[in-house]
Amino acid sequence: MSAVPRPPHLTEPRWIRGLLISVALGFLALFLLVPLAAVFAEALRKGWDLYLAAIVEPDAWAAIKLTLLVAAIALPLNLLFGVAVAWAVTRFEFRGKQILVTLIDLPFSVSPVVAGMVFVLLFGSQGWFGPWLQDNDLKIVYALPGVILATLFVTFPFVARELIPLMQAQGSEEEQAALTLGASGLQIFWRVTLPNIRWGLLYGAILCNARAMGEFGAVSVVSGKIRGLTNTMTLHVEILYNEYQFAAAFAVASLLALLALVTLVAKNLVEWRGARQARSAPVARPSGASPAALPARLEEAAS
Repeated sequence: MSAVPRPPHLTEPRWIRGLLISVALGFLALFLLVPLAAVFAEALRKGWDLYLAAIVEPDAWAAIKLTLLVAAIALPLNLLFGVAVAWAVTRFEFRGKQILVTLIDLPFSVSPVVAGMVFVLLFGSQGWFGPWLQDNDLKIVYALPGVILATLFVTFPFVARELIPLMQAQGSEEEQAALTLGASGLQIFWRVTLPNIRWGLLYGAILCNARAMGEFGAVSVVSGKIRGLTNTMTLHVEILYNEYQFAAAFAVASLLALLALVTLVAKNLVEWRGARQARSAPVARPSGASPAALPARLEEAAS
């Protein structure tokens, strides 16, 4: 039996492939693994006692709690916005649809610092709505609402950008079939749409959460960097480093690095599960079932 011919992209000499792989691995080691190892090495250089003291220090603990709080608020709002926008873009035709799709990408093209300055212009004491906010004893800039708004701005594209291509590829045949079977809109969403998009939704949520906890530029402008009140973990690291408290700065930075590693592991698990279900599904979709299964699913929803 004759050997199967190799694809054209695998006909290069072995040494070329080895060289390319070595360059890629060397680049990753130099610009990813070495800096990551340096963060943990510097954080632990003066021992575990100083490391733990830097973590439980009141200002650091306040920054950790604020970071988690902002992420906990931004994530569900982004999930709601992402699903709503993806549904509107993929299931309806309306005037201005392309403008909406373009605006979703706005945070990717605008510097986060510029976004923060826009919020200061709008809600600062000298901003457009500043006098009205002061008259009503409301504070947005240099307070928690400003940090949340800035985080929402830089994170809202992630869920929508994961769901829109996924829902476009899946089409609306199952939802239309469910509608003809008498399912309500809520039943269609919970029993048809959500199972089909759950891996894309989870993937977008992981990316959104990672960006929310690691955001610096927009938050640094609107927070005022008030210790114990509006400092997130990234801002607290900057302040400690500028004060030459290097061990404490790297200790807090190591927490952010750990969160990034956890996010990376979760992201790869979601990709693996989604790809596994896509291979095992009877049709080429991440987690959907065949339309023939719709009557049983809808009967279960109605019961």
